[in-house]
Amino acid sequence: MAAQHDTADLLDSALRVREAARSAAAGAASADTVLTALAEVVRHDHASLTRWDPRRRRHTTLAGSYPEDATAYIETRLHHDPVFPVLRGPARGGLWLGDVPRDLLAASPGFQDVLSPLGIEDGVAQCLFAADGRYVGMLNISVRGRRRTPAPARAVVTLLTESLAAAVASCEAAPPPEGAVPAPRAEAARPGGLSPRAETARPGGLSPRELEVLAELTAGRTNRQIAERLYITPRTVGTHVEHILAKLDVPNRAAAAAKAAAWGLAPAA
Repeated sequence: MAAQHDTADLLDSALRVREAARSAAAGAASADTVLTALAEVVRHDHASLTRWDPRRRRHTTLAGSYPEDATAYIETRLHHDPVFPVLRGPARGGLWLGDVPRDLLAASPGFQDVLSPLGIEDGVAQCLFAADGRYVGMLNISVRGRRRTPAPARAVVTLLTESLAAAVASCEAAPPPEGAVPAPRAEAARPGGLSPRAETARPGGLSPRELEVLAELTAGRTNRQIAERLYITPRTVGTHVEHILAKLDVPNRAAAAAKAAAWGLAPAA
């Protein structure tokens, strides 16, 4: 019964990713919502969705939680990495880190200089292609330590790539002008006590949903109480809490809540 329950949860999570991707493709949601939903399929420490800009010959991050140096590598150097031709090869099934030949890893600056120092030992790099075959961008997922991603979750990621590609491709028509300076935005109140500026900064590299969960921790609420307030499952809350503790490098919920309070985060009324 437990296995059936896990499979049912995985399929439900996959449907939420697909719906988030459809909303993003329609312009009704951001790429951040897609990564937040994807965290329920693959428990990861870092992830990003990037769009390929054929004019500038580089990737542009639409949403992501990698450190700045890793993000810069993905955007400007990954397409020159020896691993990249394999990713864009005819198989197009994504390349999980544990399946990369050792000699290729040894020759990859992306692994040796970026992922390895972060303690990454699992994850996937998945090229995304539009329906007409154009390369439109990439999904990167990284997992620290020896926490292996189960085979069913790997299969689901592959099945979701068409939806992810549609979401990424929809952003191609309106890339930000090179060198443009964003216009100032009003500091309107947001759910979870977050202003637009706070959401843009994303303390600790947390996703918008993780920030909401973190804000709830400041009130000392249980996973079930948080789940009821955010309309998600207690299990999903638990996953978000694990990600929060890992990203903030804190030992427990109380320490995470203390950081949140210091940042001025507070749960929605």
